Amino acid sequence: MFYIIYKDMKKICGLDVHKDTIFLCILAENGQTFLKEYTTLTPDIASMRDLIKEQHVSEVAMESTGIYWIPIWRILQGHVEMKLVNPYFIKQLPGRKTDVKDSQWIATVLQKGLIRGSYIPGQHIQELRQYERRYVRICEHISRIEQALDRQLHRCNIRITNFTSKVCSASVMGVVRGLIKGESSPEELIKHIHGRITNKHKEKIAASLQGFVSDSDRFILSRNYEELELLTEQQKECVNGMETICDALYNEELKLLCSIPGIQKLSAMSIIAELGVDLKMFATAASLVGWVGLRPRNDESAKKIKSRKITNGNKYLRRILVQCAWAITRSKSCWLSGKFNELAKRRSQKKALIAIARKLLVIIWHVLSKHEAYKEYKPKLSKEQKQKRIARLEKQIIELQS
Repeated sequence: MFYIIYKDMKKICGLDVHKDTIFLCILAENGQTFLKEYTTLTPDIASMRDLIKEQHVSEVAMESTGIYWIPIWRILQGHVEMKLVNPYFIKQLPGRKTDVKDSQWIATVLQKGLIRGSYIPGQHIQELRQYERRYVRICEHISRIEQALDRQLHRCNIRITNFTSKVCSASVMGVVRGLIKGESSPEELIKHIHGRITNKHKEKIAASLQGFVSDSDRFILSRNYEELELLTEQQKECVNGMETICDALYNEELKLLCSIPGIQKLSAMSIIAELGVDLKMFATAASLVGWVGLRPRNDESAKKIKSRKITNGNKYLRRILVQCAWAITRSKSCWLSGKFNELAKRRSQKKALIAIARKLLVIIWHVLSKHEAYKEYKPKLSKEQKQKRIARLEKQIIELQS
């Protein structure tokens, strides 16, 4: 049933978004509703936008269903205030569930002020994020192709990857190119191996290059090699696209982030792509930590802690922070690396690594919020702390000597 809604009443709108359909519910202050179904084609979405403007809707809320909300957001943006809501926070009780009732429920909770919109970055950050996430997926594809190349070499009993630091090192790639061209004897293939490897392992290298390579093996190797070359080129193009945007718009933020230990230019660009540069959405560093998912969950019952695993959050940003934390642990002149060593003694290395990633995220929040470069923390020890540290070091020296 449809109702006429008067213009002078405050109206809000709830959208239940699916792949092919959109269910709209406009709800007025007096409880009257207007229901309608649209397709996800651009003309229909534009018609829905015009209806929302005609009805003088003040606010629209929609579920963040996959990526189907993105074109709707782009078409409605600038015409009405919008909120993107995580379905987890507005799900109804089980049973008596339909798409129409879903749109009504979204409108109801929006009218009551019970929902908060998700973080939606600006247009430039969204473009930067597309380059960055494509880069991540290409890295995953490259890892799979490298494993496929390694398996194919082992199938031919070419064991050179046992003596190199990486599966796709320059030496291995030289051997693969030689095999594709038709080279098969160890004397020909060993010319592609770096001298340091041959000097270290000597006759084992020649034995590792003696295998059985058929025409079908060369065909598979050539296809994998071509795919690897293509993905590597696309990876460079993604990095160039990120650099173009960051150098033009976020050059100062890049310098601030690069002042933090463990963060280089590529990591800084990825952090900006996922986080943005305006952190007004995150009032405190703790709220940002929760959004990323580096906070231990609260799972306690009858005064017993059941789990302290980290929560769900932005997996792309969490991945970057953990990688930067690994880089920090290899530094000897950084306070964070000392903190990692201290935590790793009491906890496992993985837990200590997550703790360092969390501290790194807090530093990033302060650097971008205050717009100040990172300053290395130098703890000031009291006399008692210095004496305890000296005593502990002396005890360790005695144990080592004994």
